[in-house]
Amino acid sequence: MTHSQSRRWIPRLLAVALFVSFTGLAIGDSPKSPVTAVNTTNGVGLKGYDPVAYFTTGRPTPGVGAYTYHWNGVTYRFASAENQERFTADPAQYLPQYGGYCAYAMSLNRIADIDPHRWAIVGGKLYLNNNFFAHGLWSLNKGGNIAAADRNWTVYPKTGEAESLVAR
Repeated sequence: MTHSQSRRWIPRLLAVALFVSFTGLAIGDSPKSPVTAVNTTNGVGLKGYDPVAYFTTGRPTPGVGAYTYHWNGVTYRFASAENQERFTADPAQYLPQYGGYCAYAMSLNRIADIDPHRWAIVGGKLYLNNNFFAHGLWSLNKGGNIAAADRNWTVYPKTGEAESLVAR
């Protein structure tokens, strides 16, 4: 995509952002159901993708069953023994922010599942998003969205155990 083509998307993304922001304000005081502290599918974090690979190869890489590590009630999969060892040595360095939920949704004080292919590393931290549009909107103001999501995540109601995200 050329620079001029990408600039054509900005007004569209801004329109969607305004719509999402307005609807978020309209229902902003609605009670939130608690979510698990970590977004998992059948007890597996990151939909089975290798959290270390985002940092080492710069792309989402599916993990394999031969290389797993169970940490804080969640099973993580890795593409190699080396990545498993890196994670085991320092899990906090590789874990996604906001328990692996969508960073853009959390910036709006909402919860959403993720697409492992919609990601970014900012300041040495892994951020995941739900889809192309959420990732694009989040990317328009990464710093502001991260600051908002950081504030929201600390007070977002969470349950004690990691379990599958239920459709809400």
